[in-house]
Amino acid sequence: MTWRAPEITRTDEPYVADERTMLEGWLDYHRQTLLLKCAGLTAEQLRTASVEPSELTLLGLVRHMSDVERSWFRQRFAGQDLPDLFDIDTDQDADFHDLADADPEATFATFRAEVEAARAATEGRSLDETFTVRHADGRERTFNLRWAYVHMIEEYARHNGHADLVRERLDGVTGD
Repeated sequence: MTWRAPEITRTDEPYVADERTMLEGWLDYHRQTLLLKCAGLTAEQLRTASVEPSELTLLGLVRHMSDVERSWFRQRFAGQDLPDLFDIDTDQDADFHDLADADPEATFATFRAEVEAARAATEGRSLDETFTVRHADGRERTFNLRWAYVHMIEEYARHNGHADLVRERLDGVTGD
């Protein structure tokens, strides 16, 4: 039997809520949207690039967002000493590359695990709590958890637009 990306029921974002509930609701909405764009596709379809010369694929987007979840919520905000999911020292876009041997089922499990770990890392923490990131060039920048949520919503929204175009190319499916 051929593995296919699981079907997903997306939960609507909150329309009236406090700030934390609103941020978490919109982030979950966008997390689910990425999975919705992949639902029902085979491993081969998930590995199919959007249009040459781009290497952008739905599988690459799921891998990328798994790494971004880990990076912002666990490594940077919570200060957890974790390796990157992909070798970005040798290839800054490693999450998008070398997909021929990537296991989509394992990739989706990693995504779900990183989302759950991100939730655990932020649970009960103040949106005003700050953390400092040192960039490769030595610069430091301080952020708060609120900024990380807004950034993640923006990151997903941008990549979900890409995912929508890739999915339409694959089988004509469009939508929210």
